[in-house]
Amino acid sequence: MANIKPDKKRIVGLFGHHGCGKTTLMDAILKNYSGADRIGQRYLDSEEVEKDKGATFSNHVVSVDYNDTRFYFFDTPGMSDFLGDIDVAINAVDNVVLVVNANSGIEVTTERIWKIARANKKPIFLFINQMDKEGVNFGELVSSIKEAFEDGVKVVPLQVPVGEGPEFKGIVNLITHEAFEYEMNQSGNDKKLNDIPEISKTYYEDYHQELIEDVVETNEAMMEKYLEEGEEALNPENVFKALHQAFEDDEIVPIVVGSAEKNIGLDRFMEMIRLVGMRPSERIFNGKIEDKEFKIEGKEEEPFVGLVVKNAVDPFVGKLTYIRVLSGTVKSGDSFVEVQEDSNEKVSHIYIPKFDKNEEVSEAGVGDIIVVPKLKKSRINDTVAHSSRLIKVDVPEFPEPMISKSVKPTSKNEIDKVNNALSKLQESDPTFSWEFDPETGETIVSGLGTTHLEIMIERLKKTFKVNVEVGKPKIAYRETIRRKVVAEYKHKKQTGGHGQYGHVKIEIEPLPRGEGYEFVDKIVGGVIPKNFIPSVDKGIKEAMKKGVVAEYPVVDIKVTLFDGSYHDVDSSDIAFQIAARQAFKDGMKNANPVILEPIMKVEVFTPTEYTGDVMGEISSKRGRPMGMQSMGRGMDRIDAEIPLAEMLDFSPRLSSITSGKGYFTMKFSTYQEVTPDIQQKIIQEREREKAEQE
Repeated sequence: MANIKPDKKRIVGLFGHHGCGKTTLMDAILKNYSGADRIGQRYLDSEEVEKDKGATFSNHVVSVDYNDTRFYFFDTPGMSDFLGDIDVAINAVDNVVLVVNANSGIEVTTERIWKIARANKKPIFLFINQMDKEGVNFGELVSSIKEAFEDGVKVVPLQVPVGEGPEFKGIVNLITHEAFEYEMNQSGNDKKLNDIPEISKTYYEDYHQELIEDVVETNEAMMEKYLEEGEEALNPENVFKALHQAFEDDEIVPIVVGSAEKNIGLDRFMEMIRLVGMRPSERIFNGKIEDKEFKIEGKEEEPFVGLVVKNAVDPFVGKLTYIRVLSGTVKSGDSFVEVQEDSNEKVSHIYIPKFDKNEEVSEAGVGDIIVVPKLKKSRINDTVAHSSRLIKVDVPEFPEPMISKSVKPTSKNEIDKVNNALSKLQESDPTFSWEFDPETGETIVSGLGTTHLEIMIERLKKTFKVNVEVGKPKIAYRETIRRKVVAEYKHKKQTGGHGQYGHVKIEIEPLPRGEGYEFVDKIVGGVIPKNFIPSVDKGIKEAMKKGVVAEYPVVDIKVTLFDGSYHDVDSSDIAFQIAARQAFKDGMKNANPVILEPIMKVEVFTPTEYTGDVMGEISSKRGRPMGMQSMGRGMDRIDAEIPLAEMLDFSPRLSSITSGKGYFTMKFSTYQEVTPDIQQKIIQEREREKAEQE
């Protein structure tokens, strides 16, 4: 591979609602520039579960060379259950391409990704795909996009179509005034037209002047020239430079058009990202060394810093770690540190990701995304760095997994195999977690939603060839207390030889919601030796794993150790752990314990005509409406807080009420106490689960 300078690289993410055509778009790009056979093969959906279901369930990274520029593309999932991958990709890329289905317009995940990208100040392209579908009206679509998205940023077409619907056959560039018509055979070949076609002139006149004025408004010198001499004095090259700066500054969102399936406009799409898109050398990452803040600039003369953006799980090849090079260079044979894990890693081989076979290289620099095999430790969003620059890159926090199911191997001989496979799955998706319960022989897996968990279990079966029985969805309930109590326990056991002796007195009191756990040592006079104090803390933490109401984890408590006693010979670490554990359980029973349930902050978007019915559905699910506002376009947004337990079937209910037009987003808000009747139901369900496991 020739040494490509950072200014000749672009890192791009394809995002959008499920079914908008992101993966087909990627197919067309691979066909045009990487030698793929034909469109529609879903080349990057390499997992068996993706092939079976015809959908993308994790980030896929691939490089494509176009003219003198290397593009790195992230093809991302289109379902909100895979928000963890979407968050990682938005942070990893410099250019967000939001793919919009021309037929469906703005959809739920489209809006959600827009908000995430805007919150992270990421520059955005809007690619209107499927312009060839029946019933498409470009003008109406642009109006609806502007209404939905013009929130402090100007959204304006950079291209307009030549025809629309089944008549769509080309594009017009509003800066160069060039028109291109494509062969209707998926070849991607185009011819430049001498004049703007009559069919495109209305759209050209509607949007050309608007684009030019929006661009020149961002550049004072160009604005002055434009006002004095008119558009004729503006050089298209300079207009593109100004548009690039406005795009990077998050002032303008350009709209480009095409049809991935028909391979129309894909060369112009690549050219616009090359000209307008942000370069890796322009991206500055924030980070910290201990508590001191640093800026990480895209300079190859700086020491190496990289960000782990993906772990691929392969039961045969082993783990493959994808790293974005933020600064410096890295060569095969180099060593670096996985900063968060404090792990020294050796780089045996470096690869550039390709759709068919990764390309081995000897060196990589700023703006490259490399694949490194068999690192000992590498968690997604962790930093890898030269030992002279152990910086931790600032990254967004992952959403917490909220839905759980139990999985159990069909054979006891496969427990270790299942646990090993789950660990590898967790490395590839930090929003997925698991925990083995040795008492029940069950493993609890947790994820962001029911679809997320279903796909992870499918991966378990198909990728790692293990068979498991799947239990019902479980909610991450917690337990806490309502009042302060004092508790005491003396663990005294005499056997042959040394006995066991541990004696503690503790005070247990509730903390404000979300405060977690606090341990206070108030031992004076050595009534418990200092070396046994950590044993008391450890015993309490162990007891907190299973509360006394329904054996859910305990949260939001403060425990103060204020008295006790010990024996010179018989006291031990384990004796004080046992005493602390039992004292905590006894005390919690008398502290008015209660079950807490997760409450979700939910935004429901519904056509205005169904707002009343949706409000009724929210109330029936123990939800609390927090406000409602009109979003325009005949849509309302309802803000509500709803228990997670009630959200498991909310999606099909909302779809039924709104004839498929409503959608919602949700994220964790807080834990709240359940009412006595709900608590009793939870306890009964928990007892049934335990009885089934016996």
